Amino acid sequence: MKEHKDFCIGFIGLGLIGGSIAKTIRRVYPHTTILGFDVDQNALSAALEDRTLSRTVTSIEAMHNCDYIFLCAPVHYNIAYLPILKRIMKDNCILTDVGSVKSDVCEAIHANELDGYFIGGHPMVGSERSGYDAANDRLIENAYYFVTPSASVSVEYTEKFRTFLEDLGAIPIIYSPAQHDEITAYISHIPHVIASCLVNLAADNEDQNGMLKQLAAGGFKDITRIASSNPVVWEHILLSNPCHITAGLKQFIDRLETMITAIETEDARRIYSFFEQARDYRNSVPEHATGVIRMNYEVYVDIPDEPMAIAKPVSLIGEADISLKNIGITHNREDNEGVLRLCFNTSEDATAAARLLREQGYPVYER
Repeated sequence: MKEHKDFCIGFIGLGLIGGSIAKTIRRVYPHTTILGFDVDQNALSAALEDRTLSRTVTSIEAMHNCDYIFLCAPVHYNIAYLPILKRIMKDNCILTDVGSVKSDVCEAIHANELDGYFIGGHPMVGSERSGYDAANDRLIENAYYFVTPSASVSVEYTEKFRTFLEDLGAIPIIYSPAQHDEITAYISHIPHVIASCLVNLAADNEDQNGMLKQLAAGGFKDITRIASSNPVVWEHILLSNPCHITAGLKQFIDRLETMITAIETEDARRIYSFFEQARDYRNSVPEHATGVIRMNYEVYVDIPDEPMAIAKPVSLIGEADISLKNIGITHNREDNEGVLRLCFNTSEDATAAARLLREQGYPVYER
């Protein structure tokens, strides 16, 4: 793509994913024309202000000259735009999306006779945050990116899109739409439902003093972090991939009932086997893989109960030009020995910070 001085790319939706891909394109191909359409005027204004967008458009018809169009709105909104796109897209345009469900959009693509243009896409990234403010130009870097071409799209178009994604730093993997939906149900959609169930279970059993919320640290916060995701997005996802999600949830219920029986009958062997199997599979997952929710790299630090106790280690990290994503205080030490929780975007930053603080005499525990 670098030889195209007048390349034009349109984005319909500038949330976390759309905004991040647009930012990445601007970084990799600074001279590309990028058009943005979104019902959120604040997102459009922010994207213009930081120069991600070349200009905003008030109608999708204005994207008639685009070489790529990214559908980045919730799936049912994307489907509603297809009749307009069919009317205005130029012949060699590649139409893609970023949704985590493909069945509905592929059916709509076929109904609108857009199969020859459409190559579905789904970057396996995300965040507990949403919206353009959470977007960054490195979100898809070294991340797996599903490419799900329609049956009618040319091999040439698919290869062009795959190469484009590699240029942006992603790792494209080609699967059929049906295979994609089954995989993402088990590693993304069902975990989101379960995480939200756990949070709602705690909320339903909260006492009048709110102590569950105060004590919900360590493991509970880790396994339920994705429950903070955008509820509108997840409403659309669950209604778009019902077969795979309900099948997986029924399997989950069966496993829960098995464990209930094991506990009630004091079946120690079955209980041990349950946790052993989970531990072994979990330990086989690559530690530094980029998945649906981008990893936090965390360092825990014991600090004394005295003035400036938090400020000192944070200042040391800042003076060393190490990028710190977030900080927190852990009062419940069920999983951690340290009390000051420092979060980093990369393992390199976390390792450098841990080394620095140890050199200054702090007890440090890495995760």
